[in-house]
Amino acid sequence: MNKITMKQENSLFQSMSMADWDEFFPKLEAYELPLGKVLYEINAKEKYAYFPTNSIVSILHNLKNGSTAEISVIGNEGVIGVEIFMGGLSTTTTAVVQSGGKCYRISSFDFFESFEKSTSFKYAFLRFTQALITQITQTAVCNRYHNLEQQLCRWLLLGNDRLFNDELVMTQKLISNMLGVRREGVTESASKLQKLGLIKYKRGHITILDRKGIESKSCECYQVVKTEYDRLMPKVAEH
Repeated sequence: MNKITMKQENSLFQSMSMADWDEFFPKLEAYELPLGKVLYEINAKEKYAYFPTNSIVSILHNLKNGSTAEISVIGNEGVIGVEIFMGGLSTTTTAVVQSGGKCYRISSFDFFESFEKSTSFKYAFLRFTQALITQITQTAVCNRYHNLEQQLCRWLLLGNDRLFNDELVMTQKLISNMLGVRREGVTESASKLQKLGLIKYKRGHITILDRKGIESKSCECYQVVKTEYDRLMPKVAEH
């Protein structure tokens, strides 16, 4: 692994000083994240922290009746495993790969040790946590006050921001599970967006054709979250 190239693949890596990065990067392991893989489940001890590069992970809340709802998405701007450096080691949510790709992972022990030792490391991860809290809060507001079409547009934009292409590999069933709605509702909203020429949907592939148009159909929740991430985290450049 080339440590200079690696440092550019995730915002948190970029936020570290070179001295801290020199100590941190040898502890990382390249790891594949296939679509649908569960990284951790409710109340299970987290053995690793994961840093996506070209993949996206959904954090889901699960109800007793089996229903799920997405409360946040994490890509190359952050880490899956904030509970580790917050001291909890486990969580009441589930982490599932929304868009398959690559990441780096590190053992919980090494992760927490680095957090305790490094000032730049600590500041970077606390800034990310602040941005993540904003996303979770705004998602709750969005789910309460905005319609499914607006929620779907927000979701598409968040996904597009974390990938380097305009195509998302995602079935309507998986989208419905993420948004906590009926599959028929997703089908209807996606069809409307397709008729407007904003997206193209075919066999689990959603292609964004008109991002500006999708932004105009989305609610203000997307921009609130984006502004906070832009303010707090360095943007990962396309390689």
